[in-house]
Amino acid sequence: IELKSGMLNIFLKTGTFFAQVDLWLGLSYCDGKWNVVTVNKEDSMISASMNELREQMLEPRIQQLKVNSPIYVGGIPPAIQNFYKELFFKQGFGGCMKDVKFTRGAVVNLASVSSSAVRVNLDGCLSTDSVVNCRGNDSILVYRGKEQSVYESGLQPYTEYLYRVVALNEGGSVSSPWTRVRTRESVPQNVPTPSRVHSINGYSIEVTWDKPAGVIGVIEKYILKAYEEDGPNVPITSAELADTSMLTGVLTGLHPFTNYAVTLTACTLTGCTESLHALNISTPQEAPEDVQSPTAVSFPTYLLMSWNPPKKPNGIITQYTLYMNGVPIYFGNGTKYVVKDLSVFTPHHFLLTACTLAGCTNSSQVTLFTAQLPPSHVDAPVLTVLDSRTIYVQWKEPVEVNGILDRYMIYIASNEQNFTKWNVIYNSTELFRDFTIQQLFPGTEYLIKLAACTGGGCSVSEASTAITDESTPEGVPAPKAQSYSSDSFNISWTKPEYPNGIVTSYGLYMDDVLIQNSSQLSCYAYGIAPWSLHSFRVQACTAKGCALGPLVKARTMEASPEGTVEIFATVDGSREAQLKWLAPNKPNGILTYTVLVTGLFYAD
Repeated sequence: IELKSGMLNIFLKTGTFFAQVDLWLGLSYCDGKWNVVTVNKEDSMISASMNELREQMLEPRIQQLKVNSPIYVGGIPPAIQNFYKELFFKQGFGGCMKDVKFTRGAVVNLASVSSSAVRVNLDGCLSTDSVVNCRGNDSILVYRGKEQSVYESGLQPYTEYLYRVVALNEGGSVSSPWTRVRTRESVPQNVPTPSRVHSINGYSIEVTWDKPAGVIGVIEKYILKAYEEDGPNVPITSAELADTSMLTGVLTGLHPFTNYAVTLTACTLTGCTESLHALNISTPQEAPEDVQSPTAVSFPTYLLMSWNPPKKPNGIITQYTLYMNGVPIYFGNGTKYVVKDLSVFTPHHFLLTACTLAGCTNSSQVTLFTAQLPPSHVDAPVLTVLDSRTIYVQWKEPVEVNGILDRYMIYIASNEQNFTKWNVIYNSTELFRDFTIQQLFPGTEYLIKLAACTGGGCSVSEASTAITDESTPEGVPAPKAQSYSSDSFNISWTKPEYPNGIVTSYGLYMDDVLIQNSSQLSCYAYGIAPWSLHSFRVQACTAKGCALGPLVKARTMEASPEGTVEIFATVDGSREAQLKWLAPNKPNGILTYTVLVTGLFYAD
């Protein structure tokens, strides 16, 4: 269907056959009133009418018309125009349209069913100016000259104008067809404040408003906006309403128990205008959201419970209810509570309920434990001596752990340090119940204690005793030999560095001859020649054997020489004599000689 230059053209194509009906209208439709256009196909009869004018044709070859695609009124989208080139589409319809109706069905609400509306007012836009602007005899000269384009300003917004061009020369003139043009809409003015707002619930409100007065053009949509009072000048939420026939809308996404200012925005294709004033409303309370699970500071027999207010209280919290193992144990407005008389390291299930006047909400359930304590009792470990340097330790898990067993520790002390210093020789979280202690000293008594630990601390057992097997001593010291007279020695020594058992005896060797075998740590040797050199070493013995220490040498003190000194004198000339002598039989030390001479000496 096409209206062009006063001619209403009906084009109909079914299968391969093409039919056309033309109805001459002239300018009869341009009278400022609504015009009713009817197109009808009954069997082979095709007719078109507008008001009182009618045209029809009979075409037996026309086939049955089956519609199975979208219906385009006023034009078709550019994307599919290439498929219907034979229709010779010009500019699409621009104007006003209402009450579209098909043979079957009710009147179509174009504003709600149309997928797009371009340059078309779908709810009425008649203007009294159209009577004048349509009349060719009343047309106004816009431009005279030789240019082929002109810009006209000062037109009314959203108003339809007809233009045609007349070309003149000395031989006459020729006119173009009338071309229909509509100016764009103006931005709405004086958008009213919403007339009524009421809450549907704490999250949504229903807003009612009046249609803006004096809007020139088609209102494409309404926008509702909600601002928080005393908040930023940015809407918290908004809703676009494309059905402009409805003057009521719902605004969602609000927060309960909050003050809002609600505005109305009206939009044309040119732009939007928001109401200068807002209508205030307070949303009602709702049940809380995001109720936080309670937390606790754990003690062995009680829990110090606490909780934070819900992240979204949605109103005034009237009461908290704390449940333990499904039983309510606290009612009130506080945020702390002490749960007493509990067992050590016992799990309990807690849940918190927060309530407003509108309802209550539960938190997620949380499991909390009372604090751990050290184990109640730890049995002494069982010790097995494997050899002279190894002890195998075994133990049992405590009967009352009072928590989660975290680690075992083994303490050891020896008689070498008089059992005063305890060293940690084992510390492991691998909860084995045995351990082999190696690299110990033979023949040594050890005290060994076991500690069992939880997150609440450690408990230590009584000490168990074990003595490693004896071995031959190690680190036997060198003796210290001192002579205070020319015929004796005072010899002393210390215990071996590693006795490796109980030393049963010490043997003292002088010049590889055993001169003493006892438990003493010293010896007095006498009857020795003065200034004589001797060797000494100590032997230490346990039940498993003996070991010798290093060899040392020492001399007795010097004594006076024993015997006579024989002298031999030889005269060498008138003034010299040569003396020689023999050493005494027993020097008894390092000898020095003094020569004494008596008689007359020569003098110059």
